[in-house]
Amino acid sequence: MSQDTLFARILAGKSRPNPYPLYAIMRKTPVARQTDGTYVVSSYDAIYRLLYDPRLSSEDLPPPLLHWTGNPIKDLIIDPIKEQIRARHRPFIFRDPPDHDVLRRRVMREFSPERVRAMRGKTEKIAHDLIDNCQSREQIDLVDNFSYPLPVTVICELLGIPREDEPQFQGWATQLATALDPDQRSDEENWKKSQITFDQISAYMQALIDRKRADPQEDMLLGLATYKDPSDGRMNNYDLISTAVLLLVAGHETTVNLITNGMLTLLRHPEHLERLRATPAMAPRLVEELLRYEPPVHYRTRLALAEIEIGGVKIPKGTPVVLLLAAGSRDPDRFPDPDCFDPDRESNTHFGFGGSLHYCVGAPLARIEGEVALVALARRLLNPRLVETVPRYHPGASLRGPRHLPIAIDGIID
Repeated sequence: MSQDTLFARILAGKSRPNPYPLYAIMRKTPVARQTDGTYVVSSYDAIYRLLYDPRLSSEDLPPPLLHWTGNPIKDLIIDPIKEQIRARHRPFIFRDPPDHDVLRRRVMREFSPERVRAMRGKTEKIAHDLIDNCQSREQIDLVDNFSYPLPVTVICELLGIPREDEPQFQGWATQLATALDPDQRSDEENWKKSQITFDQISAYMQALIDRKRADPQEDMLLGLATYKDPSDGRMNNYDLISTAVLLLVAGHETTVNLITNGMLTLLRHPEHLERLRATPAMAPRLVEELLRYEPPVHYRTRLALAEIEIGGVKIPKGTPVVLLLAAGSRDPDRFPDPDCFDPDRESNTHFGFGGSLHYCVGAPLARIEGEVALVALARRLLNPRLVETVPRYHPGASLRGPRHLPIAIDGIID
């Protein structure tokens, strides 16, 4: 199998149910140039080194697509200015220091350990309420009935977003998540849809922020809007909106996959499902292994700001780079028997939440949600079993998880 087209095969939908054999082939050439000039990095050591390399930039979103519509004011003034604002105030996962550091510091202030720990009890109630809603059913769709509504409800609670507005977020989040997939970024029609979607969710967020300023309540969104940093003052409206959008989308999209991939893995390894049912205290170890074995995020893209030599390969300046995180987390040079799901694994320093400057700000919350969700499912679903051997997956390769996961059950345990 040719290394120079292997990543294209990984992006193709046919590989979605099990990309790991392709990752193993890629690791044979840990830094591999693809036919489009992209370099894909797949070994643990090389990914780790590049995550900490300041010559690798996160500001890799493509330039805006502007078209002549015949309206000179719109085409030459309004649209270019809008796109400049979008580019300058993009979400902080697509920004480098110092801007990234300023925004991340503000978010981390709101994601305080106390606030996150306080969500455990609320998350447990939400989880059990969702399971109660499945009473008297013989089959559930884990995604629609549980994995999606749980983290959406949690992040809306944290941000202070009205629960009745939750249903419209699914379409917005699904579309905006395509910005993580290189093939979707380069698709002009998809990029237009993403721009329209971002305008829609931005307008919603602006109206919500205005209402919160008029009627203050204790939540993360108001905290971001009103906090005055001693060095940098208040966050401007453009950064506030892009940060709010990022927290809303990232705050549930990845956790949906963590929960769904987790339950799928447990149903394929029933001995560990039984262990979790009998010993809920093992949940933190189990979730940590899930983040290595079946992570919700499989890769992130970067841009080389200078020539970088790694693994005996020179990556030219200006070159797109893919860090294949999920391949690194199954590297046999780092993890013994990496294709084995082992919740008792020692030294489990995986890439499930990325690393370095862009380590996931919501990781503590995601761990709580994963632990609470899987314990509740293990203890309350009676005789759960897969309806489909291979479930249907979302189209994207970066945020990887089943779109639906039908599970047959014999009932709900009180």
